[in-house]
Amino acid sequence: MSNYTADGEVAAPAAGGVQSVDRAISVLEILAQRGEAGVSEVAAEIDVHKSTAFRLLGALEVRGLVEQAAERGKYRLGFGIVRLAGAVTGRLDLTQQGRVVCERLSEEIGETVNIAVLQEHYAVNLYQVRGPGAIGTHNWVGQLTPLHVTSSGKILLAHLPATERAAVLTASGMQKLTSHTITSRTKLEKDLAEARERGYAVTLEEFEIGLHAMAAPIRSHSGEVVAALSASGPEYRFTEQRIHELAPVLINGAEEISRRMGYVG
Repeated sequence: MSNYTADGEVAAPAAGGVQSVDRAISVLEILAQRGEAGVSEVAAEIDVHKSTAFRLLGALEVRGLVEQAAERGKYRLGFGIVRLAGAVTGRLDLTQQGRVVCERLSEEIGETVNIAVLQEHYAVNLYQVRGPGAIGTHNWVGQLTPLHVTSSGKILLAHLPATERAAVLTASGMQKLTSHTITSRTKLEKDLAEARERGYAVTLEEFEIGLHAMAAPIRSHSGEVVAALSASGPEYRFTEQRIHELAPVLINGAEEISRRMGYVG
């Protein structure tokens, strides 16, 4: 069956499909609450026929999201749940392990400090601590920012494999946001190579006029760059010279978070 309408638009999912997803999620929630449950219990809880509950549990079992308990007929959550949760726990660990470091750095540097990760062709900020000299009340947490115009984005780009980086940049469109935005691939690649070599990336009014920032890489236990630690502030105070002077402080902070994440390199 085609997934497109006659006009070439993507067709909306069938109502039955959405209902099945809703029921499957309800099954997982029931098992999370009860620990174990039989087909009849699940059917009664979500108000469906026993055969429907059996099919739902079977589909979840194939994916490893549920498994049969020792007692035949009883189901419980499977280890597939751990696989799905792993994508989130890594990010939760980042904020947990980075909190103390970010608070200290915001005092030492005197500017706003953020932790960001890569999400598709954006950098998304997970945690923020505003420095004592921060102006305004802008909260960057949860916001998606373009990779090529932010220091966090640049450091994340710098450590991607070349082919993956090219694909991400193509998807981003590399929009020009200010007169200082780098839109040339060649110039950006040179900037990223420099960031890799010196250990930190810099943006000077490339995302927003009057805003300067720098970022250093945070590594996982395996050595992979999984996040960026950044400091940002107004250009009149957080000058290019001051950024380079304070870069070792930020790099040390990123390395400390990396060690907290299990990196020993």
